[in-house]
Amino acid sequence: MQGKPVITLTTDFGCEDPFAGIMKGVIRGINSDIEIIDITHGISPQDIQTAAYVIGTSFSYFPPNSIHVVVVDPGVGSERRPIMVMTDHHYFIGPDNGVFSYIYRMRHEQLEVTHITAEHYFLPSRGATFHGRDVFAPVAAYFSKGIRPEKFGELVTDQRSIPLPFPRLTEDGRLHGEVIHIDRFGNAITNISASDMDRLGAPKDWARLKVMVKGREAPLRQFYSEGADRGLYVLVNSADYIEFFTYRGNAASEYGIAIGDGVEVFPE
Repeated sequence: MQGKPVITLTTDFGCEDPFAGIMKGVIRGINSDIEIIDITHGISPQDIQTAAYVIGTSFSYFPPNSIHVVVVDPGVGSERRPIMVMTDHHYFIGPDNGVFSYIYRMRHEQLEVTHITAEHYFLPSRGATFHGRDVFAPVAAYFSKGIRPEKFGELVTDQRSIPLPFPRLTEDGRLHGEVIHIDRFGNAITNISASDMDRLGAPKDWARLKVMVKGREAPLRQFYSEGADRGLYVLVNSADYIEFFTYRGNAASEYGIAIGDGVEVFPE
């Protein structure tokens, strides 16, 4: 590893619990020359799907060789494996439960997965309920000190993925997707990207596209305050996906939008 290492944390611990702070203590106890950045501790409990989306849309904004630790782990203590995922310029450590599914689906020159079995890098513990502290944090810290990935275990090729919804374009020129995430503001993020929209026409022609959810049309806007009348609107967000919003309101609760709801985009 070159330069000051960066470790990011993504968990479902919640902001009030001390667990993330304990993990940081473990990491700094092993490598004090480390920068630790919280992506979020606000993932809903056991929400693997959202964790996968968050790390999949966040990691690329961090410096090359960053180590991303994800602890959303309803199977902690069971037979599920702790793993390290190595890509071209980023590393991921967490449970083998599908939280890295978006990473697996991306294009990488290198993609290797190691089953972490070298227990001498773990913290000793009688319990099996806090692998964030006892396994993932110390492994990330030792790895940040330059220990080679092969020292932590053996390569595997049967890593677990969760089904990821991807939009599809039908023969009649309609794009079908779905809501995949509701953020804390009630914005409903879909799996339809700007490049998917381009399949229906160049960006200058987007104004002629209709976007529908739950039988309701949502006019396309460029930014939130363009929807000042509290109606339901849609825009392309900073992650390049379309999302439904209500300006200064909660689109999900006000319009009954939930994860899994179907979304349709088609020319007028």
